[in-house]
Amino acid sequence: MNRYPLWKNLLILVVLFFGIVYTLPNFYGEVPAVQISSAKATVKLPVDARDRVDAALRQAGIPHDGIFTDLNSVRARFTNADQQLKAKDVIEHTFNPDPKDPTYVVALNLLSASPKWLTAIHALPMYLGLDLRGGVHFLLQVDMQGAITKRLDSTTSDIRTMLREKNLRHGGITRDGQNLVVRFRDNDTRDQARALLRDRLPELQLADKTDGDDLLLIGSLTLQSQRKIQEDAVKQNITTLNKRVNELGVAEPVIQQQGADRIVVQLPGVQDVAKAKDLIGRTATLEVRMVDEAALQSGSNVGVDVFPERRKDGSVLPIPVKKQVVLTGDRFNGADSAFDSNHQPAVAVNLDAAGGRVMLDITRENIGKRMAIILFERNKGEAISVATIQGEFSNRFQITGQFTSEETNQLSILIRSGSLAAPMEIIEERTIGPSLGAENIKKGFDSTLWGFIAIAIFMIVYYAVFGLISVAALAANLMLLLALLSLMQATLTLPGIAAIAFTLGMAIDANVLINERIREELRNGSTPQAAISAGYERAFGTILDSNVTTLIAGIALLIFGSGPVRGFAVVHCLGILTSMFSSVMVARMLTNFIYGRRRKLEKLAIGQVWRPSADKA
Repeated sequence: MNRYPLWKNLLILVVLFFGIVYTLPNFYGEVPAVQISSAKATVKLPVDARDRVDAALRQAGIPHDGIFTDLNSVRARFTNADQQLKAKDVIEHTFNPDPKDPTYVVALNLLSASPKWLTAIHALPMYLGLDLRGGVHFLLQVDMQGAITKRLDSTTSDIRTMLREKNLRHGGITRDGQNLVVRFRDNDTRDQARALLRDRLPELQLADKTDGDDLLLIGSLTLQSQRKIQEDAVKQNITTLNKRVNELGVAEPVIQQQGADRIVVQLPGVQDVAKAKDLIGRTATLEVRMVDEAALQSGSNVGVDVFPERRKDGSVLPIPVKKQVVLTGDRFNGADSAFDSNHQPAVAVNLDAAGGRVMLDITRENIGKRMAIILFERNKGEAISVATIQGEFSNRFQITGQFTSEETNQLSILIRSGSLAAPMEIIEERTIGPSLGAENIKKGFDSTLWGFIAIAIFMIVYYAVFGLISVAALAANLMLLLALLSLMQATLTLPGIAAIAFTLGMAIDANVLINERIREELRNGSTPQAAISAGYERAFGTILDSNVTTLIAGIALLIFGSGPVRGFAVVHCLGILTSMFSSVMVARMLTNFIYGRRRKLEKLAIGQVWRPSADKA
């Protein structure tokens, strides 16, 4: 008798049920949507953003199909593209009354059309890659010379500070191309300065030169340090791009390095290309400046820069600061929310060594005065922190105030993010329309469907009822694979569809092995029940061996591959696992349901069984 215990049948049925539920969202497709997110790092989306969107749409008479909120954005869903475009204009006008200074990003997007009950249990459709969903592809060129020039400019400030510390007089420090030129009046001072800079700035290679009566010390970055600066610039730019793309709410964007100085950005599903370019190309820098106390008291803004500081109550206070920049953002190594000695929320900031020395000098001379951290975005600055200097500190210090834990967390994020290490230029832009993506999906779906039908016809004709069981197991395998991809929120691309088709072929191999093993047992004279039991048990070892070796190859592709190869490997590995479950467990359960309870079973509908005696006849 071939029977599974009740718990095993229930377990398989539960797995199949969850497979159906998590596969369903993929059949509902996507609908047009409008997304609202913050355009400035210092501004959060208002709490009543959802109500404001709803009210604006009602007033304009534009019906919507639901408004959804998450931590960083509000998304409104519409039934067609016309409503989407009209809604975008209305929402843009509501949230950005001044088009020249937009506070929020209002972008076109796509949302899943799944019913709410599926979304509530986190049954979401799998992500589709750029080749299936359409979207935009950017190739960005990082200005490596710009990164080196930026480092040289900051090194100029460091050298000036170091020489002042040691009381070494110089005749000026300038940058000449990729060199730093320090002028001296006498040899002794130049020698002392050379020794100091060699010790403090090992990344510089130094050379002596004369220019008339001036003695020059020429400094240039070593090749090793230049490579390090360039590598760091690309990594920081990728990190910054990731944060900016999050503002668009793009699911599974691709942001990766290509070659030594290029970055590929792929944004599947993005319809508003202009908005994407605006976000990606946005520049942001961080500066530390001293607050001009005299200007603050007198109210005069002559000779100072004035930046707004956004207070907790929403009011904006102008803060006059000195024009001299104390530090720039590239001196910040990190910032984290912490607690001060009184257990009050604070922000712990780390500077690099050069920044620490500068900060030590500044704080020593300005105890009791206020210091501001200015964030520049789109050529506009905003004071994100104005704090009073309580004592001397160098490369590690804390920013304290009447902060909450959430505010210190937000401030540390602001300090850490937003700045590009080097300028970038978009050198290639390609837009893949949704129609082309839909065509790719149709072709992929058709190829998988016709492949499945061909396999099904062959199996049913050749193995009769057992062929039908194999087809059902194959369908379960395909369903479970899609459910897993959806549950993991993996990204499906064209290579992934190829992997699905490939998995179907491999999955049916396992059923062929089982069916042939049962036939062999029947040829050897086993009873039908014994043949079923032996067929499944003895075929399992062969199936396991072949799948494990294939899985090892898939894991290797997953570890060492990238881009489309990695996408293929993910589906391939998952397909092997679902294939083993469906071929062995699901098919066996179905076989048990059909034959397992029949005590007097005389034959199996497994196609023609060629017996040795029949061959001789």
